[in-house]
Amino acid sequence: MQKLISITLFLFLAGCQSSDLSFRGTELGDSIPTTDFTLTDQYNQPFTLSDHKGKVVLLFFGFTYCPDVCPLTLSTWKKVQDAIEAEVDKVKFVYITVDPERDTPEKIASHLAVFSPDFIGLTGPVADLQEVYSSYGVYREKNQISDSAAGYLINHTSRINIIDTEGKWQLSFSHDASVEDLVHDIRLLLKN
Repeated sequence: MQKLISITLFLFLAGCQSSDLSFRGTELGDSIPTTDFTLTDQYNQPFTLSDHKGKVVLLFFGFTYCPDVCPLTLSTWKKVQDAIEAEVDKVKFVYITVDPERDTPEKIASHLAVFSPDFIGLTGPVADLQEVYSSYGVYREKNQISDSAAGYLINHTSRINIIDTEGKWQLSFSHDASVEDLVHDIRLLLKN
């Protein structure tokens, strides 16, 4: 009887441990090599994705006039950043505009400063941005709103993409992913 209890306990604990080693985000198969890009950050400096190999990079496509999904995602990122305090230097949080017409580097800087001065905000020429959108399957469409001071909003893909330390697009999360799930997967990627 004691042996049966020991085996059952072992199998239970092994099952718990293996689930801790599984990603919670959507895995992208063998992971997808990222297309390298250089865009302009909120301080008017070039940001090249490949310069951050060796770090986990979270990518989100949004815009400063976004009324809901984007600020929610940035708030979640701040909580993730706080939760991974010991490993935060190994993670980059990168926000790429889908509204280059209004999102100047200065506008992005003031917007991101509300959430974290360490978040990176990117913009650039429309052609360069379009290439990045295509690489990550980002949909964006301008939606005119006549009775709004904003004039228009952008309908856009709202996923958090995670690039591993080898520079491969490994995971994708919904914009409303939990802090716990994001932290879990970031830590798994940092261990590998």
